[in-house]
Amino acid sequence: MGSPRNKTIDIDVTEGAEYLDRCLSADSLTGEPDINAIINKTLLGDSFEAMKKLPHGSLDLAIVDPPYNLDKDFHGERFKSSSDHAYAEYTDKWLKLLYPLVKDTGTVYVCCDWRSSPVIYDVLQRYFKIRNRITWQREKGRGAKRNWKNGMEDIWFATVSDSYTFNLEAVKLRRRVIAPYKTDGKPKDWEETENGNFRNTHPSNFWDDISIPYWSMPENTAHPTQKPEKLLAKLILASSNKGDLVFDPFLGSGSTSVTAKKLGRRYLGIEQNEQYCIWAEKRLEMADNDKTIQGYRDGIFWERNSGK
Repeated sequence: MGSPRNKTIDIDVTEGAEYLDRCLSADSLTGEPDINAIINKTLLGDSFEAMKKLPHGSLDLAIVDPPYNLDKDFHGERFKSSSDHAYAEYTDKWLKLLYPLVKDTGTVYVCCDWRSSPVIYDVLQRYFKIRNRITWQREKGRGAKRNWKNGMEDIWFATVSDSYTFNLEAVKLRRRVIAPYKTDGKPKDWEETENGNFRNTHPSNFWDDISIPYWSMPENTAHPTQKPEKLLAKLILASSNKGDLVFDPFLGSGSTSVTAKKLGRRYLGIEQNEQYCIWAEKRLEMADNDKTIQGYRDGIFWERNSGK
């Protein structure tokens, strides 16, 4: 028997039949469906085929976490690494389908690792205006005997046009002030509290405050490459408004949809693995009663291990 503190979601396909029934088959889509018919849904099916059927100009924000160019087993569905040229063709294939779906004021974020990042950049710039590269620190990862441990991942930030949403105040980071400075005896650009001195700082493109989901966190699943809700919350809060539509064509265990729901956005995700669709729907159900996001409270992102 596992630890009672282990909250990892690992429901199998047989146990999770009721959750699978909540998904919408991508094969059932015909023509260009009414967007209202697929809002707040998990589409079960192949992303490349499903995106061909989605309404053009309907997405406010797309967060894309494609398979990295690595050999990886996604619970029976294997992705095999290939040459940079072949991976570029794969990337171009889904970007070509995604581009017409995004509004003129829309934003796209694309996740990648150090090896796939240059390839992603080269293809992404053909379709969107690249604004920045976010690098975030993963505190987990395997060590290597003849190389440096890979502890970083990238996220490319791109927009369709020069008119786009960016909510700076929504994504400030609360940091502890080590050497507080005062003017006329009053705090200058920081806040004095019973729990310490803090400053809300502007976010940079390097994020070192993210915790990878682990076994005692309710958001954790058995997915091998799950992204943290806190990471996605930063992207969603910065680049969308309440009621906007957030899309993820490689949904995995549902982190993008779940975080969007918790933050008052509409969502749509595509996933071909039945197991992952079940986990996504289970988490969406849990979000009805629990809208907490680890590391984000009272409209503020807290530093890692701050106890918030």
